[in-house]
This record gives sequence, C-alpha cells and structure tokens, in this order.
Amino acid sequence: MKGLDSLDVAGRVVLLRADLNVPLDGTTITDDGRIRASLPTINRLRERGGRVLITAHLGRPKGDSYADRAAGGPSLAPVAARLAELLGVPVPLATDVAGDSARAIAAGLADGDVAMLENIRFEPAETSKDDAVRAELAARLAALADVYVGDGFGALHRKHASVYDLPALLPHAAGELVEAEVAVLEQLILDPARPYVVVLGGAKPSDKLAVIANLLDKADRILIGGGMSYTFLRAQGYEVGKSLLEADRLEDVRKIMDAAADRGVEIVLPVGAVDFGPEAEHEVYPVTAFPADRESLDMGPATRDLFAAKLADAATVFWNGPVGVFEFPAFAAGTRAVAAAISERPGLTVVGGGDSAAAVRRLGLPEDGFSHISTGGGASLEYLEGTTLPGLAALAGEQPA
Repeated sequence: MKGLDSLDVAGRVVLLRADLNVPLDGTTITDDGRIRASLPTINRLRERGGRVLITAHLGRPKGDSYADRAAGGPSLAPVAARLAELLGVPVPLATDVAGDSARAIAAGLADGDVAMLENIRFEPAETSKDDAVRAELAARLAALADVYVGDGFGALHRKHASVYDLPALLPHAAGELVEAEVAVLEQLILDPARPYVVVLGGAKPSDKLAVIANLLDKADRILIGGGMSYTFLRAQGYEVGKSLLEADRLEDVRKIMDAAADRGVEIVLPVGAVDFGPEAEHEVYPVTAFPADRESLDMGPATRDLFAAKLADAATVFWNGPVGVFEFPAFAAGTRAVAAAISERPGLTVVGGGDSAAAVRRLGLPEDGFSHISTGGGASLEYLEGTTLPGLAALAGEQPA
C-alpha cells in the first residue's frame, strides 16, 4: 500500500475518500472528531498543490432513487461548513455526487482549494451488490479527478464504489489517517507488549464473537461489559432480568469461554454489582441476586473496581464499546471508570472508534490520555478479526499505467 509521497498531486484534482460520518442532532454536529482526524491528509495535499475534491458518506439515506435519498437527507452541508471553519478556507459543496454540479466544482478548483461532493450514499449505486452498477458510478467519479487518495478508514470494510471500485481507475494512495490506523492495529496483532488487555462492550456479543475468537491467540485478558455482558452472564447461569440478551448465542458464548479457558486467556465479566433503573432512581445489585423484572444499564461500583484492577498492569490495551448507556449521566459511571483506568496506562492504549470514541469526547475525557483513538469501530474490529478489508485490498492494488 503506497502513501501520499508516491503521488504527484501538484496542479491535479485529488479525489479524496474521507470518513466524515459525524453524528448529527438535526443539522448540528455533536462530535466533529472524524472531521478533525481528516485534516492532516487534507492539509498535506493542499501544501503540495493538490486540488482536493472530497467524497464522503453521512448516515444511511433511505429510498430507491437518488431523488428520494437526496430529499430525505442527510446532506453534507453541515460537514462542509465545519470543515471550512477548521481549515479557514471556503469549502463549496456540490449539489450532486457526480453530475453537472460536481463537474463544475471540480473544474473550478485551483491549487490548494478544497471542495466537497454531496453525500455519496445519495447514489444507490454506491452500496449496490451488483459489480456493474458500482463500476458505473466509480467511472463517473473517476472522470472528475486525476488521482485518488483513500483516507476513510471507517469505510474500508465496505465493498462500496467509492472505496473498493474507484481506486483501480486512477493512480491511488492511502492517506495519512489510514496509514496511522493500520500501523496501530498491526501493533495489536503482531507483537503487542504484555500483558495485553482487551475491553469489549456494546450491545450484542454477535457483533464481537469473531474478534474474541481471533484475539484468543493474542490477548492475555478480555474484559467484557455493556449489553453484551448479560449474554455472557446468562451463559454462566446468572439471572439477568430484562437486560439485553441474545438467547440464540448462548451456546456460542459458552464455546468461546471454554476456548479461552483452554488457551489460558482470562475472561472477566461484571461480577460485583450492576446498576439498574430509570434515570431518576437506580439501585445496585450483585449479579448473583439480580431481580428477574429489572434491567441493567450500567456496571456497579464493585465491577468498576474489578475492571480497573484488571487493567492496572496492562502494557497494551484495546477498547471497543461502551460498558453502559453512557449517554445518560445516571449510567455513565462504568464507561467513565473504564476510560479513566485505560488512560492511566503508560503503554499503547487504543480506543477502537465508534461509540467508544464518542464516549471519550462526550464525557469530557482528555483525548491525549490515549495513544490512539480510531475513527472506525467496525473497520477496526474486522481488521482484528483477521478479515481482509475490501478498501485496503483496493488501495494495495497496482496503479493503472
């Protein structure tokens, strides 16, 4: 996979596939972390005289046609406005993805300019499973530019037109963000300093069973919290009440736990106490006596202490998934405690993107307390599963003559 230095970008239109899929409250960006993470590559291209034309997705537009999706949104207009603020230069937004407006915007770029195409997912072809349909969109996008840079790490696990099909049509390279993400993930896979502790949260074990299976050959200790922990607890025979549960994965969970035991990998579950209840009032119960009519939304104090103790000697930490419903203050204590314990470690500490990265920022924790905060939760997990990411494979292909 070649980096930016392999491309001559001066005076050329660079089609930059970025990951600017930020959370919105209406049209207000609530976390601009992904935009800020894209700045190094954008600025590097500008400094070298590139004419930067950004394509990115936002949300999951609904509808079978471009018109339906564009009417329903979301538009990238708030993202273009925020990027312009961060760069201190205008960032015009095309009114389409690869049509007349996009062609006019691309043709009008001067050296060092930055512009954006409208939400790439307004084009149904972007996510089509039909190779020929995706190829047609990729060709229209390629006609807008001279070279391609893939820097949308959070989308590299998708076989989409702008990620997978487009690089083969232009001289291409990986952006600085993608190179940084891959370098960190390789450290987690190839030669992590030990003890290597993995913290996994989030809603469902089915989202993470494959990564747990792959990490059994690499990690020393795996801490499991959040909604997925209740399926693990139920697999051990504990009552979990109305808490999140994937009953159809209980046997898979038991097999994973048996495999961990066989390989000497410690699996740590919430064993002390669990918070439950509506925001205005909640109680703490030991997991050995959780009521059948209640729902757990966070870990209790004893479990927070247990997880902190299990992280205390870690030389390498990977964390993916909040361990409680951190969006509500009453249920943010577990996620805050885990994040704080990880940030205190002096070794390599990686926050695996997605909701974990959002939690760090939303809870006001200093980002510089972690070695690396990933922009791609799903992409990070699939990489750690050992899965070949389609976008990375495309970037590693030979450039066209």
